[in-house]
Amino acid sequence: MDRPDRLVLLGTKGGPAIRPGGPMPTASLLCIGGRACVVDCGLGVSKALVEAGIDLKTLDLVFLTHLHSDHVLELGPLLHTAWTTGLAHPVQVFGPPGTAALWDGFVASLRYDIDLRIADEGRPDLRDLVRIQEFTEGPLPVDGLSVAAFRVHHPPVTDCFALRFDSPGWSVTFSSDTAYFPPLADFARGSDILVHEAMLERGVDRLVARTGNGSRLKDHITRSHTEAADAARIAASAGVKTLVLHHLIPADDPAITAADWQAAVAPIFPGRLIVGQDGLTLTPETPPK
Repeated sequence: MDRPDRLVLLGTKGGPAIRPGGPMPTASLLCIGGRACVVDCGLGVSKALVEAGIDLKTLDLVFLTHLHSDHVLELGPLLHTAWTTGLAHPVQVFGPPGTAALWDGFVASLRYDIDLRIADEGRPDLRDLVRIQEFTEGPLPVDGLSVAAFRVHHPPVTDCFALRFDSPGWSVTFSSDTAYFPPLADFARGSDILVHEAMLERGVDRLVARTGNGSRLKDHITRSHTEAADAARIAASAGVKTLVLHHLIPADDPAITAADWQAAVAPIFPGRLIVGQDGLTLTPETPPK
């Protein structure tokens, strides 16, 4: 199948909460080297993939960076929905330790439906189609594509991994969720695009006030995520061409605009900056649309 290279940001907000008219949690589509890679499966990923022109029955590869709910909540529903759309070939899911248990729990909860559809509708067994491969650091075995994982610092999660995808046409690195972690620059060095999470700490107090749990939540956010200026430092050190701010915290605060993110990054990173928005598409040759 012809899959032109592109990166689509399917969901760009940090955290699991959704609000009216706001962006959706983290998910991306990367078409590279003839493969279609779903990177993280936050709530809304299935619909966003369809809106990006992906026929779910052609689902190819799925990667999970870590097991926080805003990155995995729709893994099972995505695979099940692809199956009910006509998926009949194996799908490889790469994820950190615990991914197999996550999938096993989902199919156990849907056993009645899965068994019924096999018997009543003649479908292949979904449980035979999904191949889970858990990983830690290092190269991942993906046919025709170079993919590598690198452990980042996202306390209290220990198994949290940046992912780098390389093909002859271009290279894209995803930071995953991480506190400021200078070694990430070496992992991302020379990438055409670095997709890095970003936080503006001055917006965290308002976010916490809306969400609740006060100082505990604020402490988690500020110690586990990266200020936009620090994401710019990683991008500048890595020498990437384009920095895409993703997993934005906050992502739906009307008092914070794209200009605020740009003001934090511009003095530090000389390359092209893209502030993530749901549905934004980039290709190796063209500006975002």
